[in-house]
Parts: sequence; structure tokens; C-alpha cells
Amino acid sequence: MASKLKALQSKACQASQFISKHGTVYYKQLLEKNKEFIQEPATIEKCNLLSKQLLYTRLASIPVRREAFWKELDHVKQLWRNKQDLKVEDVGVAALFGLECYAWYCAGEIVGRGFTFTGYYV
Repeated sequence: MASKLKALQSKACQASQFISKHGTVYYKQLLEKNKEFIQEPATIEKCNLLSKQLLYTRLASIPVRREAFWKELDHVKQLWRNKQDLKVEDVGVAALFGLECYAWYCAGEIVGRGFTFTGYYV
């Protein structure tokens, strides 16, 4: 166990050194490649305008997303009505999806408790 910890520390140290050497170059390349999305001058007023545009654009998209949700829910209801026609693959995918949702829920609970493994899951 101690040797694995040392190996992990060594890898983390190597990764940190790589990032410290090449991180600035990557950052500059990233900004250069995406400069069309950068607002100049970056003033507080411009940032406030962009944040309001994002908020109201998201609010305007709610009806479209609501409609898509109900359409998907109708599709699931239709599948449930015809459950005798379901294939094993479809049931397997649904089960894996449910298991993944549960796993993300458990991970969120653990993170919310400060990465402690006490409580309901022990």
C-alpha cells in the first residue's frame, strides 16, 4: 500500500512539473484559438450585460426544454404500455442508467459530507 502511495505521489509530482512548464503555453494557445469569444474591453458593464443575456436566454429556452421533456415522458409511457415488446438490451440499458443515477447520487452525498464514509452507506 505504501509503495502504491509513493508511486501515486511520484506521478502527481511529474504531472505538476509538466503543467508548470507547459501550462502557460497551453493557456496562451487556448486564448488565441478562442479569441473570437473574448469581449474587449472587459468592463464591468459588458460582463453585466453578458450575464443578463445568458440569464434571459436560458429563461426563454424553458418552454422548448419543457416540451422536449414531456415528449420524452410520453415516449417512456408508450414503452411502459408495450413492455412485453421490450428487448433485453433496452431493459439492460435502462437498468444501467438507473444504476448510474444512483451512483452519482451516492457520490454527491459523500462529497456533501466532506468525503466521509459515515451514515447511510456503511
